[in-house]
Amino acid sequence: MHFTIQREALLKPLQLVAGVVERKQTMPVLSNVLLVIEGQNLSMTGTDTEVELVARITLDEPAQSGEITVPARKLMDICKNLPADALIDFKVDEQKVLIKAGRSRFTLTTLPASDFPSSEESAGSLTFTLEQGHVRRLIERTSFAMAQQDVRYYLNGLLLEAKQGQLRAVATDGHRLALCSVPAQIMDSIQHQVIVPRKGVLELARLMTEESAEVTVVFGSNYIRATTAEFTFISKLVDGKFPDYERVLPRGGDKTVIADRQNLREALNRASILSNEKYRGIRWQLESGLLKIQANNPEQEVAEDEVTVDYTGEALEIGFNVTYLLDVLSATSSEQISIVLSDSNSSALIQEADNDGASYVVMPMRL
Repeated sequence: MHFTIQREALLKPLQLVAGVVERKQTMPVLSNVLLVIEGQNLSMTGTDTEVELVARITLDEPAQSGEITVPARKLMDICKNLPADALIDFKVDEQKVLIKAGRSRFTLTTLPASDFPSSEESAGSLTFTLEQGHVRRLIERTSFAMAQQDVRYYLNGLLLEAKQGQLRAVATDGHRLALCSVPAQIMDSIQHQVIVPRKGVLELARLMTEESAEVTVVFGSNYIRATTAEFTFISKLVDGKFPDYERVLPRGGDKTVIADRQNLREALNRASILSNEKYRGIRWQLESGLLKIQANNPEQEVAEDEVTVDYTGEALEIGFNVTYLLDVLSATSSEQISIVLSDSNSSALIQEADNDGASYVVMPMRL
């Protein structure tokens, strides 16, 4: 096996592939990246057995075919520290990899490619395409609401729900819920649901860099696969039943507040400084045209702020976890947001004023 490649052509895909590889591994080969040369095509694969990422690069020069695994972090650090215009020469010699670039020489240990775990995929139950920008948007608008290390393991991931013409993402940790839908080329009238684990969600978002380029997504019985021109991403699924999120969406709220997103966010940030560090509670007092925000803590310190809002209903007092509200305001991008409330014991429904397919539910707090 022997090939040459420009550092710039290798570094970015290598960083993405190495990002999947865990630092501490039970099997030594899982710390390595699999390099395969076929003709003028180089493929690099990294996996932690849950998430797998394959990068494909077309080489400028004909190469000597072969396959080998090399330490992912060391290879990445070598490439990072070479000059930007370096031409890297790789050669396998007696189970070692010799790397040359300019006056630099490196010898890396290897493990045989046959030791590298291969992902066994069953036939997919649904295949569809959509724009990469739409996938990234789904993840950015919802992933913050995923649970972290919850015993209800199915909440530690993102629900992807495919139905005719649209793909929807839903995340919840039991205290708040985020939901976003985008158009997708799905012809199947049957609804399909998969739960993608947290690591798979974050890795997939990192790959979606070409806004309008298409990605082909396959839902399998125990995996999801996403393929672009340069990458193939595969993640195992969380085996579990996601709660019926439709039942959580508040219905019949009779109080609608329209607020400037940035003004509200800044006021909440200021008030949060003096909120209880553990419970993060703040109180909203809503009256005609005005939202008063109050926070206090065990040291008897108090923060008060006011935001002018578009509201004409009756007065209402309600408590929230300020972190949950700030997360929503950071994930949205419109100038104005709409908040629908009914009473002090009911969840708030938050949407962008020009509702573009994203909705957020935040449960109230007793203060």
